[in-house]
Amino acid sequence: MNFIFISPHFPHTYWEFCNRLKQNGVNVLAIADAPYESISDELKAALTEYYRVDSLEDYDQVYRGVAYLTFKYGKIDWIESNNEYWLEQDAHLRTDFNVTTGIDFEHILRIKEKSQMKKYYAKGNIPTARQIKASEGEEAVRKFAVMTGYPIIAKPNIGVGASDTHKIHNDEELSSFFLNVQHIDKYVVEEFITGEICSYDAVIDSHGTPIFESMTVWPPSIMDIVNKQLDLSYYVDKSMPEQLRQLGRRTVKAFGVWSRFVHLEFFRLDQHHEGLGDVGDFVALEVNMRPAGGYTPDMINYAHSTDIYKIWADMVAFDKSLTDQGKQYYCAFASRRDIYRYVHTHDEILAKYSDSMVMCERMPEIFKAAMGQQMYTVRLNTKEEVTEFVNFVHLKEE
Repeated sequence: MNFIFISPHFPHTYWEFCNRLKQNGVNVLAIADAPYESISDELKAALTEYYRVDSLEDYDQVYRGVAYLTFKYGKIDWIESNNEYWLEQDAHLRTDFNVTTGIDFEHILRIKEKSQMKKYYAKGNIPTARQIKASEGEEAVRKFAVMTGYPIIAKPNIGVGASDTHKIHNDEELSSFFLNVQHIDKYVVEEFITGEICSYDAVIDSHGTPIFESMTVWPPSIMDIVNKQLDLSYYVDKSMPEQLRQLGRRTVKAFGVWSRFVHLEFFRLDQHHEGLGDVGDFVALEVNMRPAGGYTPDMINYAHSTDIYKIWADMVAFDKSLTDQGKQYYCAFASRRDIYRYVHTHDEILAKYSDSMVMCERMPEIFKAAMGQQMYTVRLNTKEEVTEFVNFVHLKEE
């Protein structure tokens, strides 16, 4: 089996995907724009060949790379990056080289455009926030706000995370949004829903059936964390509510997903919301057809005493999981920002949580806006311990 992995050097933990593919007997070929000498020794050891391009943004260069690897190694069975940024290009390459193990270019927009997602949520009878395209104009959006009530949320139709997201509280702010934001036609506007964000993270086989499932719980407003430079914490749960499990599976079926990692986001309502549900119910936010970002795959491993990289590689090679799970834990992440002064020192955190600390490092520069500069990740037995850990790390000086 020939597998082309696009940009396997970023995030830096993605060498693990390549390593597990190689363990499963897969021929791993890479295309990326980093100098070969700059990639890790672990990644080098997992690859059969590394093809460098000047820029992954240049489709012609990447296309020629796939063509070269096809000529040298024969038919390509998989093309994948597991990276949100390259999903559309991955699909384009699959279509051009007749690779049928993933989403083709014709169908990629249903998982990239938030406006397209709504159609598939409706198909699966999955509750989700009401939405309008900003391109319909200020007056139409104003009428939408009358129907839903303020605040409303404006965000790019294609995008990930909270970048370029606007919370609009009244008519004046709405007018300011239309006056000052460029490319209004690229935005959608949704009713505002409050609650924790819970993700359904799963590996899906070729029949659309999950072979692994997990839940991660995120803070209510990632947008505020980014825009207001707040501290971040989140955790992988040791279990999953049945309602979320069933909604996750229905979403996979509605979107026609197969043979991939998925990260599906839902609100867990903290108040009754007419037409959507009661406190504790789940409401769909958006779909992401790739692993959760940052260090979440590693946190999933620690929470479930397993190897999610291997489970994914098992799906690729065998269309099933050959990897067991062990004892179940909570795996909690808490990070700090250099701009704040905290009560407890770095050494005090390490001393208090020495037995449960599984990761501790400075964050890559690209992640600092959303995730801060210094992270701590621990494996714990109870939700109460998670709360205590987060409070200890984030307690600031007056």
